[in-house]
Amino acid sequence: MARLFFLLLFPLLHSSVAGLKRSDFPPSFLFGAGTSAYQVEGAYLEDNKGLSNWDVFTHQKSGKIKDGSNGDVASDHYHRYKDDIEMMHLMGLDSYRFSLSWSRILPKGRFGGVNPAGVKFYSSLINGLLGKGIQPFVTINHYDLPEELEERYGSWLSPEIQEDFTYFAELCFKMFGDRVKHWATFNEPNILAKLAYSAGIFPPNRCSRSYGTCDSGNSSTEPYIAAHNMILAHAKAVNIYRKNYKAKQGGSVGITLSMMWFEPLRNVTEDHVAVGRALSFDAAWFLDPLFFGDYPQQMRKILGPNLPKITEGEKQLIKNQIDFIGVNHYNTFYVKDCIYSLCDSDTEALVSQSTERNGIPIGKLTPDNSYVVPGSMEKLVMYLEQRYKSIPLYITENGYAQIGNSSTTTEELINDNGRSSYIGDYLTYLSFAIRKGADVRGYFVWSLMDTFEWNSGYTVKYGLFDVDLKSLKRTPRLSAKWYSKFIKGYEQIEMVSEESPKHMVS
Repeated sequence: MARLFFLLLFPLLHSSVAGLKRSDFPPSFLFGAGTSAYQVEGAYLEDNKGLSNWDVFTHQKSGKIKDGSNGDVASDHYHRYKDDIEMMHLMGLDSYRFSLSWSRILPKGRFGGVNPAGVKFYSSLINGLLGKGIQPFVTINHYDLPEELEERYGSWLSPEIQEDFTYFAELCFKMFGDRVKHWATFNEPNILAKLAYSAGIFPPNRCSRSYGTCDSGNSSTEPYIAAHNMILAHAKAVNIYRKNYKAKQGGSVGITLSMMWFEPLRNVTEDHVAVGRALSFDAAWFLDPLFFGDYPQQMRKILGPNLPKITEGEKQLIKNQIDFIGVNHYNTFYVKDCIYSLCDSDTEALVSQSTERNGIPIGKLTPDNSYVVPGSMEKLVMYLEQRYKSIPLYITENGYAQIGNSSTTTEELINDNGRSSYIGDYLTYLSFAIRKGADVRGYFVWSLMDTFEWNSGYTVKYGLFDVDLKSLKRTPRLSAKWYSKFIKGYEQIEMVSEESPKHMVS
C-alpha cells in the first residue's frame, strides 16, 4: 500500500521540482520585452514632432533628473528600429510592447493636424515587426503628452483632456488597428497621478509645499482629479473601439497598472486588514471603477470629498470597460496598520511600509536596493483572478535593475546572471498561478534595451541589451541569451517546490 501511495504521489512531486520549460506555458502565450516612446526613440525634434511634456520638463527643471540627462537621443530607436526588430527576431520574441509618442503623431493634440511622418514611423515599425512574426503590443499613452495640452488647459487636471485622448486613441485605431490586436490605453496611470500631482517629481511638477519642491499644486486633491479624468478617458476610448472597430479588427483594449504586493508586518487582524487597504489604494483605485463602476470603499471612507464622486451617468460609462489587465510588478512591502496601531502613516492608505521584519529583509537585495520576492507574483495574480473574476492578464513589465556609473565595468553590466535568475524565479511563480487557473496570456521583460529611466536618467539599467551611451551600440547581456534560449525551448528553469518557495515571505 505504501509503495502504491508513493507511485501515485511521485508525478506530483516530480512536477514541482522539474525544470520549467517554454512548453509548460500555453502555445499562444506571448513572451516579449518592452520599451516606451520617450525612453528609447530620441529624435525629439525631427520630422515635425511636437514638444512633449517630458521634452520641456527635462530641459527646464534642473535637478529633477539624477544625472541631468534627457531623452533627446535616448537609445535612438527612431533611426535604428529596423536593426532592433532584427535583434528581437534573432532572440525569438513573440511580441514587442512599445508606446506611441502622442506629440509625434499629433504635435498639438486635436488643435493641429496629423503628422504624416509620425504615422509613417509607427506604421513601418508595426509592419517590420509583423514581417518577422512579432506581435505589436501597443500602449497608447506612456506618461508623455503634447506640451500644447499642458499649456492650453492643464492636461490631466481638466476634463477637456478626455476629448483629446479619445481623439488620439481613435486615430490610432483607425491608422494601425488593422494590424494591432493588443492595445493598452495607459501605462501606470496610478503611478503617474501620484508622481506628477502628489510628489511633483514628474511633469507638470505639481504638489503641495509639504510634499515636495513645486511652484503650485494640491497633493490632497489633484492626484484624484487626474486619475478620474484618466479613468473616463480610458472608458470612452474602449467604448469607441467596441462600437466602431472591434468587430472588424478583432482586437482588445486593456489598461496597464503598476501593482505592488503587500504582506502584513505582524500576524494580527489590523495588519491583515491594512494589506487590503493598501491594495485598494494601489491598482484597485483604477480597476474597481472599470469593473464595478465606483472607487473602492476604503478609499471613499478615508479620502471623503477629496475623491471625486462618480455620477450615475459616469458609472454606466465606465463599468465593465476593460478587456484585459496589464500588470507591471516590481515591489513587495510589509505593511503595518496606522489606524489602530502606533505608527506614522507614509501612505494615504493609513499604513506604514517597510522591507524588513525583525531585521530580516523581505527578499534578496538587488543592485538598486530593491528586493526580489518572486512568490509575490503568484499571490498578486491570484488576487486579481479572484477580485476581477477570470479577466485575461498580461505581465506587461517585470525586470531587474543594475546600477551604471563610473565604477561599474562593462563586464559587470554584461554578465548579469542576477537578471536571468530574477526572470526565472518570477516566471516560475507565474506558472504556479497559471496552474491554479489564472488566465495569464503573456510576460514582458522590462526592458528590451537600456532606456532613459525617467528621474534616474541613464544611471539605472534594465535592458536585456546594453546600450553604449556614446556609440549607441547594442550588446546582448547574458540574460538576453538566456531568455532567448528559454523562449526557443533550449533552456529550462530549475523550479522550486510550491511547498518550499525561495525568497518567499511568510
